[in-house]
Amino acid sequence: MARATTKEELINAANKNFEKLWQTIDSLSEESLNTDFDFSDDPNKKEAHWNRDKNLRDILIHLYEWHQLLLHWINSNMRGNSTPFLPEPYNWKTYGEMNVEFWKKHQKTTLDKSIEMLKKSHADALELIKPFSDKELFTKKYFDWTGTTTLGSYCVSAMPSHYDWAIKKLKAHTKKTSKL
Repeated sequence: MARATTKEELINAANKNFEKLWQTIDSLSEESLNTDFDFSDDPNKKEAHWNRDKNLRDILIHLYEWHQLLLHWINSNMRGNSTPFLPEPYNWKTYGEMNVEFWKKHQKTTLDKSIEMLKKSHADALELIKPFSDKELFTKKYFDWTGTTTLGSYCVSAMPSHYDWAIKKLKAHTKKTSKL
């Protein structure tokens, strides 16, 4: 699927990939759901997230927390409060540490609660972008607080692209557990 360049494409991609995420989750066997993620023996899976997330809840919480970043960032800046996308002390070189903090924060969050939180944050993120025009979403530097990119690019990254990431991870886990 091509990267969205209009609000309609963004909303459609977000909803389509969100639906695909739930279809993937619904297709998980009990064995997959009850087996911790372990990609330690796969040399192709070197990124930190392959070791960080141990179950479905961890993935859903990760998506939820990135929605929260997006929501806070847009709302704060639209109110005139200059706010970076990533909270202090994190930056684009250290955001992996932030992801670990999100993981730690939610180790007592239940799977059911994570599902509820993610469904609400997805709806909240879509609702927040509805008032923006295509021009506001997809013109580089339209808002000074988006830096050299577009608001829509952040939205794509936090929603449809992130859902793709989650789907790929769940499929890799399913493939691995089916071989056990």
